[in-house]
Amino acid sequence: MTSLERLGFEPLGDVVLARLGGQVDLSNAPSVQERLLGAVPNTASMLLLDLSEADYLDSSGVRLIFVLAERLQSRGQRLELVVPDRAAVKRVLTLTEVHRIVPIADSVAAALQDGSG
Repeated sequence: MTSLERLGFEPLGDVVLARLGGQVDLSNAPSVQERLLGAVPNTASMLLLDLSEADYLDSSGVRLIFVLAERLQSRGQRLELVVPDRAAVKRVLTLTEVHRIVPIADSVAAALQDGSG
């Protein structure tokens, strides 16, 4: 059985870049959440979650974003998302007003530039 999601990590100084592709739904959201939280050391200032290649997020996937933001904030860290206009999940994130809680950038470069200033 193949995984619904593709998840890769890249350290960028004190930022952890996580690229999440594929699908996140009720069946895999808990394991994706644990993998994301586990990949962020206490020394990191931010988890930058790139959803450019995500095809689908159901309500469990949206909830995962809110839980991640809350958990990271409690650790003195922050969550930012990369969601370009062309991203398949842009509409669901707009409708659920995720941007009110988690900053959203159009690209990794833009998020890093905004985050450092």
